[in-house]
Amino acid sequence: MTERGANDDGVARAEACVRARVPGADPRGRLPDVHPGRIPRHIAIIMDGNGRWAKERGFPRSFGHRNGARVVREVLEECGQIGVEFLTLYSFSVENWSRPREEVEALMALAEAYFEGEREHLAEKNVRVRFVGRREGMPESVLRAVDGAIERTRGCTGVNLCIAMNYGSRAEIVDAVRSIAADAAAGKIAPEAIDDRLISSRLYTADIPDPDLLIRTAGEMRVSNFLLWQISYAEIYVTETLWPDFTAESLHGAIRAFARRNRTFGGRPEATPPPSP
Repeated sequence: MTERGANDDGVARAEACVRARVPGADPRGRLPDVHPGRIPRHIAIIMDGNGRWAKERGFPRSFGHRNGARVVREVLEECGQIGVEFLTLYSFSVENWSRPREEVEALMALAEAYFEGEREHLAEKNVRVRFVGRREGMPESVLRAVDGAIERTRGCTGVNLCIAMNYGSRAEIVDAVRSIAADAAAGKIAPEAIDDRLISSRLYTADIPDPDLLIRTAGEMRVSNFLLWQISYAEIYVTETLWPDFTAESLHGAIRAFARRNRTFGGRPEATPPPSP
């Protein structure tokens, strides 16, 4: 086989792998300049800039949040077309409860409306909804809306939409440690048996692979207590674009930047990624 033929065969195999994970994906059609094997399996996004976007236009912050929610549909559907299997969105942190009451109430109402209004559309697009965070402290009406979307999309086999709500990575790690400590105290786990795989299995994301790519909008250079354990080897991409202005083309730019990087996972340049926990 010629070198070109071998390369073509490798591209075809990689594309088949993407389509096996995300039925209906067309990575070469959407991003012909990116090798299908370079498509990130899991993208996590810190959706920042809603308030700034609204302020620049003379509107209250809630207007920015509503427009930010509108962007989710476009980005989610584009992930499905490209072949991204998991999309995790940081929608509300445990620290966000300290914001003004009116803003928190608006965010909770927006979340409830989103899951109620998008539930059938998500199912139609073969999107599976997952919840990542603490349920305690969340309004019951919001949990009902989230649970309704989770149940309606449970059998979907396309993109996994992981909504991080009432989420904080330190809180997540504390919850995991408490769970392990309880089992150790009960004699179910020997202390020497505790390793990174066991800790990973007790996180909110236990059955979700670690992110390959972390995107932060609005130019802020921090990770804001988001998936601290899981992003140990994620590539980080920061854009000045405010979240309500983020588009499918913006997503393409992030993926192209990711595809150009050489991921070493702490080893030599030719290193391969470690096995998933």
